[in-house]
Amino acid sequence: MTTSFVERHSARVSGPADAPVLLFAHGFGCDQNMWRRVTPFFEDHYRVVVFDHMGSGLSDPDGYDAAKYSSLDGYVVDLLALCAELGLRDVVLVAHSVATMMAIRAAIDAPELFSRLVLVAPSPSYIDDPEDGYVGGFTRRDIEGLLQSLDSNYFAWSAAFAPIVMGNAEAPELIGELEASFCRTNPDTARTFARVSFLSDIRDRLAEVRVPALILQCSDDMLAPPGVGRYLRSRLAGSTLVQLAASGHVPQASAPSETAQAIRAYLSDVAS
Repeated sequence: MTTSFVERHSARVSGPADAPVLLFAHGFGCDQNMWRRVTPFFEDHYRVVVFDHMGSGLSDPDGYDAAKYSSLDGYVVDLLALCAELGLRDVVLVAHSVATMMAIRAAIDAPELFSRLVLVAPSPSYIDDPEDGYVGGFTRRDIEGLLQSLDSNYFAWSAAFAPIVMGNAEAPELIGELEASFCRTNPDTARTFARVSFLSDIRDRLAEVRVPALILQCSDDMLAPPGVGRYLRSRLAGSTLVQLAASGHVPQASAPSETAQAIRAYLSDVAS
């Protein structure tokens, strides 16, 4: 029996049925649960949709195809299919980390579906490009070493990488939550998703985006340094850059109120 996209991705819908839509897409090593501190700020006035990427969280393990999900394409197809199945239109797509690449690609492929993009701790490429003057935060050798470490011992890698991603050393409970999220992911699946996350480069597609975007840049983010936010603002037409006080790469966990208020302020300005 074929299951629906909603079932396969463990999608959940809350809020008024006739309200504007906010669709939340999580990043690598996480699942929809990482948005739980932010979504309550919106559920009174928005139709809120959360889901798990295939291979993450409570998604259907039988639906995972390593070949399909070896590039951004498979995730973008799923995102658009989920919108179609739920009949979503004029969507505000809120995406985190590598999901911001998926969001940008989805907005290029189906701009009619989206009214706005909200890009949380985004990056179009994590690898520096000296010839272009682009600083993504890592050299190619850095990324190769990171992936080799992941391949060698995924659980040790998770313990070492979670503090780098989360930042906020004064909040070990958040670091522990992220590490636990990493460890819930099948290591083989994580290896594939990590390569999609850290080796993808969508810089050459940014000029094609016509959907306005809010760029939420974090402070002291080891994965997306400040120049990345400025780079995106200069190349995404109609974009707005907001510098958060929140540090680290996961502000929806470390600073949910500030993150939610920045999104609300942006959407309020758009509506007025």
